[in-house]
Amino acid sequence: MERAGRIITRVKLPPGTVSLEDVVCRGWAVAVGKRVAAHARALGFSGSRLVVEAEDTVWQGHLRLLERQILGRLDEVIGPGIVREIEFRVPVVRRMPQWASEPRPRLRRSARTEKASPPPLPALGKRRSSA
Repeated sequence: MERAGRIITRVKLPPGTVSLEDVVCRGWAVAVGKRVAAHARALGFSGSRLVVEAEDTVWQGHLRLLERQILGRLDEVIGPGIVREIEFRVPVVRRMPQWASEPRPRLRRSARTEKASPPPLPALGKRRSSA
């Protein structure tokens, strides 16, 4: 397989058409394969860090274990030393507020709780006299 960098240099595109981030993010799916790419996608690239969003924490753990192998494969696909570290993230699950299906039951007060009252609090700022 030919490196993406070599292919891009041969194709005569105007400067700035394809950014390094685009190349790295597209190279992610090639480097890890279709099965893994179905569960994790490249979000962005900054400096030498590739940010990848994993489907869940299980996939995040698996990808962390395979990080060195993935970095080696990215070196083959994109070019050596471009990606030096990978940050694996899990998406935050956001839920809309939901209405309760039935109203909350009202608490019944027993006769005992109605009669009982809390003990009075001491007044603040006054000292008790010692006898």
